[in-house]
Amino acid sequence: MPKVAFHTLGCKVNHYETEAIWQLFQTEGYEKGEFDQIADVYVINTCTVTNTGDKKSRQVIRRAIRKNPDAVVCVTGCYAQTSPAEIMAIPGVDIVVGTQDRHKMIPYIKEFQASREPINAVGNIMKARVYEELDVPSFTDRTRASLKIQEGCNNFCTFCIIPWARGLMRSRQPDEVLSQAKQLAEAGYKEIVLTGIHTGGYGEDMKDYNLASLLSDLEKIQGLQRIRISSIEASQITDEVIAVIGSSNKVVNHLHIPLQSGSDTVLKRMRRKYSASFYRERVERLKEALPGLAVTSDVIVGFPGETDDEFDETFRLIREIGYSELHVFPFSKRTGTPAARMEDQVADDVKHDRVHRLITLSNQQAKEYASMHEGEVLEMIPEEQDPSDPNRLIGFTRNYLKVSVALDPKWIGEVIDIQLQQAGYPISQGRLIGSSNSVIV
Repeated sequence: MPKVAFHTLGCKVNHYETEAIWQLFQTEGYEKGEFDQIADVYVINTCTVTNTGDKKSRQVIRRAIRKNPDAVVCVTGCYAQTSPAEIMAIPGVDIVVGTQDRHKMIPYIKEFQASREPINAVGNIMKARVYEELDVPSFTDRTRASLKIQEGCNNFCTFCIIPWARGLMRSRQPDEVLSQAKQLAEAGYKEIVLTGIHTGGYGEDMKDYNLASLLSDLEKIQGLQRIRISSIEASQITDEVIAVIGSSNKVVNHLHIPLQSGSDTVLKRMRRKYSASFYRERVERLKEALPGLAVTSDVIVGFPGETDDEFDETFRLIREIGYSELHVFPFSKRTGTPAARMEDQVADDVKHDRVHRLITLSNQQAKEYASMHEGEVLEMIPEEQDPSDPNRLIGFTRNYLKVSVALDPKWIGEVIDIQLQQAGYPISQGRLIGSSNSVIV
């Protein structure tokens, strides 16, 4: 039985797509091996969001070639899409497939095994207009399943290379999304995470169907208990979306809404599609619709030209909104983007100081958010053993608090009720109250 090994760099979408590619290999009779072991085929799913992503991708490719020089080395993903020639130039790379046509990977491998001629199968992603179906009936992670609903992005923010790696916005057909959601619920998944490159833009390229319609339809799926939206832009939080989320029993009270900056002048230079006041107003409306809403976000610090005053605007807005967690990134020049060529690049020491200030604020807000729920009974799905105590399990509540509870491993993947006893960050402590199957006091 031939053996395939995978290594995935980058985002949740890449992890989802690796699962889909594994399904193709499984159907062909392959078994899955560990990446640091000898395999017949290595598949590296690459990331290009930063220059470091490119570099890490190259390191992993070389690691596979060293491990087994006779193996077929197949490179896919975003870096493969934007820089196929760079990857083909690495001695030992056999096949390069971009972010389209992953379903042709097995035929390419057979073709290479017959001819021993390297294959560059990367096409022009900007011409892709149809969502590529890649079925994922089950996941290696048995507690929550990702459900990819769209591909690509039309925004062209000045710091981002992703439209060039993923192409323009393409929504997955509603019947395909719903049929996979049913399949996942039947396989026992209690939570699905709607994911994509620009998830909240779902339906922008469709007539009479949008994200709100999809959420309404997913609400009807039996056995599905939680719907989490991986990320949604402020500009996509329409009144209709707020209404659907507000009346839903399944959409969790946690949303990831990227901010990037709280300064209008910086947002303009980033080419973001909202102002700070619009962002604040949308978040306030959501908090009314979903009491106790946890809002997480991404912020870029030290964007070209960011002054002390502009940074202070961001700091103040974050303090006023009150997040449950922030991902803070120092701006890093991504070759090929307008922001990398901008004047007034911010000095590294200034960036690091600002990052440090925001992380301190974020940690404080995260603790404050968790402590607001101390003593409350919350619904949780245990996901894994607590590395610091094998008698405890760690999982997430609906509002995305990470909690450790003394539990038997049989509870992994089940929906349980816990009382939050000791709020903390990154992990709070809780105790089991009961489950939907039986009540344990």
